[in-house]
Amino acid sequence: MNRQIPTRPELGAIVVGVDGSPSARRAALWAAAEADHRARPLHLVHAADTDRRALWATAETIQAVREAGRDLLIETERAVHERLPDLAVTKELSRQEPVSGLRTAAGRRGTVVVGSRGLGGFAALMLGSVGLGVAARAEVPVIVVREGDERPETGSVTAAVHDAADLDWLFLAAAEADARKAALRLVSVWNVFTHVGSVATMLDDLEEIAHQRVHQVKGLADRVREAYPHLIVAHHVETGTSTAGILVEASAHTDLLVMGRKHRALGVGPSLGRVAHTLLHHARCPVQIVPSAFVTPEVER
Repeated sequence: MNRQIPTRPELGAIVVGVDGSPSARRAALWAAAEADHRARPLHLVHAADTDRRALWATAETIQAVREAGRDLLIETERAVHERLPDLAVTKELSRQEPVSGLRTAAGRRGTVVVGSRGLGGFAALMLGSVGLGVAARAEVPVIVVREGDERPETGSVTAAVHDAADLDWLFLAAAEADARKAALRLVSVWNVFTHVGSVATMLDDLEEIAHQRVHQVKGLADRVREAYPHLIVAHHVETGTSTAGILVEASAHTDLLVMGRKHRALGVGPSLGRVAHTLLHHARCPVQIVPSAFVTPEVER
């Protein structure tokens, strides 16, 4: 009997949005390092939104906006090359609004990187509308880089998994760890409050569900080891009452936290769940959101 395993995915080029904010600048420098890990080019995008602005702004204003955008791209490219002089960098001044501009630039296989806050909105908002919009709507992986002091790398990538259904995107997290020559840690949170009063009413039932979760997570780790035999893979099931809280704490001890984004149950379109929202607002490391449509086809072995 043939066993089906996902192929090892190739990590795509990095597309990063720049808007002149400190958050975007930090995201651009982080994206440059990520592109270097992947041995892929870095594509800088400034979405000037001139198509919409043209409906009410003067030609002189549009020209000024475009010139400012070009200067920003040149300045960001210079900052990147100060750190990574050999990295291939391209620039794009998009006429679209930011969310659409970044999605278009990423195409079908790129990865979008955005800062946690842009220039617009209230300073108290911890995640800007562009970052949230791209993370919720993009058909490709999106990495949100939060503001904060840079810290030494931990040499690990963490994947927030739930059960066997997460295998479709988990190999992308494995590819990230492999590119970084880092360890991969699978973390699953078993929250008893999600079961009491619904599918389980007896203590024995809860213990059996917990055992099944541990078995499923171990199975995921074993599948990753098959495809990446030289990759250090650890797995752990945490027990607690706050899934988001445990994952935020885990983010303090890793370089990148990866999680999947599923379709809405009623098929109304993509969305971010409560846990993903919390992580994007409070995680202590960059967070990568992988949409369910971005999966690697399975091949027979």
